Amino acid sequence: MVKNKVRKSDKNVICRFRESQNPVVSIARDILWAVVVVGAIALVLFLVSGTWPAVVAIESESMVPNMHVGDLVFVVTPDRFGALQTFEDGQASGYMKYNEYGDVIIYRPNGVDSVHPIIHRAMMWVEANKTVQISLEGGTVNYTAPHGGYITWGDNNRVPDQLATYQGLGQIQPVKKGWIVGKALFAIPLVGYLPLHLVEVAIALIALMFLWDYLSERRKKEK
Repeated sequence: MVKNKVRKSDKNVICRFRESQNPVVSIARDILWAVVVVGAIALVLFLVSGTWPAVVAIESESMVPNMHVGDLVFVVTPDRFGALQTFEDGQASGYMKYNEYGDVIIYRPNGVDSVHPIIHRAMMWVEANKTVQISLEGGTVNYTAPHGGYITWGDNNRVPDQLATYQGLGQIQPVKKGWIVGKALFAIPLVGYLPLHLVEVAIALIALMFLWDYLSERRKKEK
């Protein structure tokens, strides 16, 4: 009998929460519904992509003209839908992504989680202590890799990442496989501006929910 009473009480609470016309409860119900929908979408994205984050937004012009600021990029694990291919691999096989040879990867510079990931093209794999020649506009540069990893390069940059520095980290190292978040599958233009302005979007959505509840309550009173 006690169990039945508890279950009926739980059902009554749920029903009151669902049917309540109290503005505060109504807003809480809307927020809960939004959280459930976002959580479901995030779960589906994770199951499909196999990695997290499953989407990233382009924040700089380093991949112009093949990727632009505000593009929302869908990310998958490096081995999903085919093995990861570098620029060198693509030249040999004819594989292209975003109008150029090789895959575009998303990686954590020097393996650090506290900074924004970089999304650039994987150019080649280098072994530890191996010296490779990198062609630049003004000639070639010899680069000796401190450890095995990928040489990466933004399509719009003048030098590869490994000849550049990252604020607070120093020189960017060859990208180890464990530093890779995933590879870019496809991109949707402009949609990436939403996560880039997440606070503003959240404030606007909350304001719209308040306005909707206010207007709904007002119409009911008028009737």
